[in-house]
Amino acid sequence: MSSVTLRQDYLRYVVLAGLTMFALLMLVPFVIVTMNALKSPAEYAGDGPLSLPDGLYLQGLIDFWNRVDYGQKLLNSLMISGAVAVLAVIVSMFNAYALGIGRVKGRMWLLIVFLLANTLPHEALVYPLYYLSKEVGLYDTRLAIVLIFVVIQTAFGTYLLSAVLSSFPREVLEAAQMDGAGRWQVLWRVVVPMTRPTLAVLMVFFFIWTWNEFFLPLIFLISNDNQTVPVALGVLQGQRLMDATMSSSSALLGILPAILFFLIFQRTLTRGVTAGAIK
Repeated sequence: MSSVTLRQDYLRYVVLAGLTMFALLMLVPFVIVTMNALKSPAEYAGDGPLSLPDGLYLQGLIDFWNRVDYGQKLLNSLMISGAVAVLAVIVSMFNAYALGIGRVKGRMWLLIVFLLANTLPHEALVYPLYYLSKEVGLYDTRLAIVLIFVVIQTAFGTYLLSAVLSSFPREVLEAAQMDGAGRWQVLWRVVVPMTRPTLAVLMVFFFIWTWNEFFLPLIFLISNDNQTVPVALGVLQGQRLMDATMSSSSALLGILPAILFFLIFQRTLTRGVTAGAIK
């Protein structure tokens, strides 16, 4: 074995060890929150936040679940995030198909508009969206949040998919057209199957991004029955009604669904990134 190969193997192990240490450091806050969520208030006060729990104290989780009606909040977040993820991917695909493959006039300017729309802060959108939702009777409804975030996520999805479809193999499209396929058939039978890994990655990201949104749902969902998990956590924290262990329980229950969703679709993300790298 040559010295060059040995040096490459050594660097590979050094990089792997560094990434492993970085991953462990990223897990430290989650581990601390989990430990404190399983402690009693007396145990937390006596032993501190860094001590291991003596047993499984689940009363903090139960009290938080009942206090905020966590089941309803979880259902709201799942419905809103899932609807936004599916609809935003579909609309982004339609837009990108027209811009990336259809080559409509002014394509570059339209992409710039989508890019600029994606960079707008949510604070700049509050007032016009608030008055518009009031006028059409959608204020304080989950449908309003779904429509708002479909548009927001579509801005990014259109920009990304347009770049992907602009390099789509033309010979594949021409072969489908020679076989008599129309535009809709080309889209659903050729373009969508070949870009499925990218669409799956976008759907996962759209779900997680929408799940973590706090500011706009806080403004538009004022009823307790319509609130999402992040809004319920923020409102309850602001009321100062929780002790340290219940606060840890709320943080754990707030982030756990997103982590589970990410772990379930981890292979989807890996396949999407790998497919993009191969292309």
